[in-house]
Amino acid sequence: MTPAKATLTREDWSAAALAALERHGLAAVAVEPIAKSLGATKGSFYWHFAGRDDLIAAALDQWERRDTDGVIATVDHAAEGADRLRLLLRLVLQAVVGAPGAGSIELALQPHADHPMVAPVLARVTERRMSTLESLFTDQGLSRSDARDRARLTYAAYLGHAQLAHATPGQLPKGKAYAAYVDRIVETLTP
Repeated sequence: MTPAKATLTREDWSAAALAALERHGLAAVAVEPIAKSLGATKGSFYWHFAGRDDLIAAALDQWERRDTDGVIATVDHAAEGADRLRLLLRLVLQAVVGAPGAGSIELALQPHADHPMVAPVLARVTERRMSTLESLFTDQGLSRSDARDRARLTYAAYLGHAQLAHATPGQLPKGKAYAAYVDRIVETLTP
């Protein structure tokens, strides 16, 4: 084993599994192709994981921590009041075209929403995101009912935006026009 292979961590394997999932869905989370992509052996995999299900669970956990917990923490620490909602929307909408995997992992998981490992994670992530959005809209003075409706609309807009960026990226503006487009979405969705 080369030194680079010896330094692979559980997080490295999870990130490679997420990349495979993003590109080709849950079926692509397979030990041999991921080992090959990492330049590693199956033995390295089994040093970190009991099996494929363990890898899937670790990848889903990494995705949840990075794309939900991490984003919410960034917003909570970087802004106050109305700026928190606007920052959150700008971060997630801009990330869809700017960061590898942003938005597309949700899209890759959707066909597997009834999978016993995926379903509870998708439900938890969606509820956490919806709850955060609802709280931010409530902080803007909306009633709880109106805030929940606005949170649904916002989350649906995010998923639609991710789908557009993933399936037909040419439909989205580029450069400064993209930044202005994101600003218009934020203005439309925020009270």
